[in-house]
Amino acid sequence: MTVLITGASTGIGRELTKIFAKNGYDVVITARSKKKLDELSKDIEKFSSSKVTVIEKDLSCINSGKELFCKIKEKGIVVDILINNAGVGDTGFFFESNIDKIINMLELNIKNLTILTRLFSSEMAHRKNGRILNVASTGSYMPGPFIAVYYATKAYVLSFSEAIREELRDFNVKVSVLCPGATITEFSKGAHKLDLKGAMTAEKVAYIAYNKFMKGKAVIVPGYFNRVGIFFSKIMPRKLVGSIIGKSQKKLHEGFMTKNSHIG
Repeated sequence: MTVLITGASTGIGRELTKIFAKNGYDVVITARSKKKLDELSKDIEKFSSSKVTVIEKDLSCINSGKELFCKIKEKGIVVDILINNAGVGDTGFFFESNIDKIINMLELNIKNLTILTRLFSSEMAHRKNGRILNVASTGSYMPGPFIAVYYATKAYVLSFSEAIREELRDFNVKVSVLCPGATITEFSKGAHKLDLKGAMTAEKVAYIAYNKFMKGKAVIVPGYFNRVGIFFSKIMPRKLVGSIIGKSQKKLHEGFMTKNSHIG
């Protein structure tokens, strides 16, 4: 069986790739950095006989989802499991944010995730077999001042995934959504924020995600405190939740910018 993992070069995507390879799955890995993908491929060769296919692709670009699908079809690869892990964020005042970065975020986090899910789920439905894991965030459940667009994109991913899970149930296609909290990856650096104290390792998040995903769990929230946080976000007034999140994200962003004062 073959697994396609986007954003596989670092973080959760990299760790999931290694776990699937250890369990005997062939993997198709894609990200912007071919160098990092090639390094991952060599690492996998040390402990697994799984076939690794590397495809360099920047999914923040327009039409890149369709291009990736066509590339995989050209290679004659049948994808049994799709993992839409690639994502990007940004922090700071929305009215000061970079418009091009917003466009890239929407392309990557929403548009191409949706396109890839549409194209591969169609094949899975016709075969009446397949699995899809979309990566959202604990931020899917709450407003996110100072990280507004990212949280909004992940709210879309959660709602979308839960909806198509029901649609695909009768076609034996299992859809799950992963909602990790703060995780130690390169995400924070790209989003111009410090890592939150107590953040989980990508390895631990991936391990939990794999086990829950393969058991067919609908929504996967790694970590006790993340689950508690989501619970309270549902019962607390939205205004209060937004205020708490906003203060935290603003502090993390300002701390990063102070530490990296050379970044404009």
